[in-house]
Amino acid sequence: MGRYIFVRVMQGIVVIFLISVLTFIIMRMMPGDPVYLLFGEGKVRITEEQMQAIRARWGLDQPYYVQYMVWARNMLTGDFGDSLIRTGTPVRQMIFEAIPVTLTLNLYAMLLALSISIPLGIWAGMRRNSFVDYFASIVSAMGIATPNFWLGLMLIVIFSLVLGLLPPFGLRSWQGYILPVIVLAAEQMAVVTRVMRSSTVEVLNEDYVRTARAKGLTERTVIIRHAVRNALLPVVTVIGFNIAFILSGTIVVETVFALPGIGRLFTDSVFRLDYQVVQSLFVLLAALVVVVNLLTDLLYALIDPRIRFD
Repeated sequence: MGRYIFVRVMQGIVVIFLISVLTFIIMRMMPGDPVYLLFGEGKVRITEEQMQAIRARWGLDQPYYVQYMVWARNMLTGDFGDSLIRTGTPVRQMIFEAIPVTLTLNLYAMLLALSISIPLGIWAGMRRNSFVDYFASIVSAMGIATPNFWLGLMLIVIFSLVLGLLPPFGLRSWQGYILPVIVLAAEQMAVVTRVMRSSTVEVLNEDYVRTARAKGLTERTVIIRHAVRNALLPVVTVIGFNIAFILSGTIVVETVFALPGIGRLFTDSVFRLDYQVVQSLFVLLAALVVVVNLLTDLLYALIDPRIRFD
């Protein structure tokens, strides 16, 4: 197990390094100049000497490999640098201000999705070709096929504009989380329900389940103690995937509902060529993917003792 963890950590370090290099190159290849964006694309008249002084201040006059080495060295010491656009604001402060919003949003969405999808998936798997099974299949198909941005806009129209029950955007109160959480949970709920249903059907046909029933155990005991634990393995993979790629879902949702989270910070930084913020976010999210994937693999061994990494 120790050797397995060491190898995975080394692989993760290589992945993070390659992602940091690729992100650095892509950001430098994007059209535009952050200095011009800083001064409103020429709306403020500045001399060429002032332009050069600003580039020197941010290290933009150095060769690319020097810029990368300086940035990577600072990242290893926990210094993410300062924002190019929000002058004087540390990138670390901007990220730490946005993280609580994204984490809260995704935590509530995950809890809502799992509390509904796991029981529904188990029930559908136990009642194959019944009304419950057909209902779960239809709901999951609709959840997967419905775009996040469309669902978010429809919820805003219905619950904010028509009924006036919930705020359409922002986080002025806890009610601002309700619609975004529903949108994020919808797709997760659909995927987990389908995976849980298929896994339950497969597990119920295994020999150890038939043996447990032959011993005279109640159906409740067979399902909870023998079937569900093994059926959860694919669900753990889905949960780990959703956590690892947390940014992909929140970009759209945070943009639609104007939430000051990581997703919106990322998109704003990309459009405004704020190199420091984008590069720092990519590296942190790459590290998150590596850690979550490792924890997911280790959780396999905890759920199913037959799995070992020796």
